[in-house]
Amino acid sequence: MKTDRHRLLSLSAAALLLTAAGCSATDDSTSVAVPEPPAAQVTLCRALDKELPKTVAGLTRGDPAPKSELTAAWGDAAIVLRCGVPRPAEMDDSQAKAVDANGVNWLLEQRDSGPRFTTTYRKAYVEVALGPKYAHDVTPLSDFAGAIRKTDPSSL
Repeated sequence: MKTDRHRLLSLSAAALLLTAAGCSATDDSTSVAVPEPPAAQVTLCRALDKELPKTVAGLTRGDPAPKSELTAAWGDAAIVLRCGVPRPAEMDDSQAKAVDANGVNWLLEQRDSGPRFTTTYRKAYVEVALGPKYAHDVTPLSDFAGAIRKTDPSSL
């Protein structure tokens, strides 16, 4: 009798463990649209992906789904980078806001979900979306500057 009860408890514990494992962080990973740039930009983006920092603003990299060399994220998608995005129409606006972070120029677009920045004067456009926590903080952009300068040449 004790053996059957012990087996039942062991099976229940095993089922609980399998259920918990099935609900791991990979199940609730953030989905990000993967850009579809021309081949020359894909090459630049692949090089950038290899140079991206493991941490940004103290947050660890954990890439979104679907896995792609054109996208990256840090801190459960608090910071999301997409490389090879189309040129934003806002770049034609003479009143558009821009910032410089360690020698890389960025177009600023304010959104309810947090600011979005897109590099300017580069061969491939790199977009970084920051969560609401960073509404008035551009310091995470400086963590990308070295990798962008190294892999994405100026278009000027």
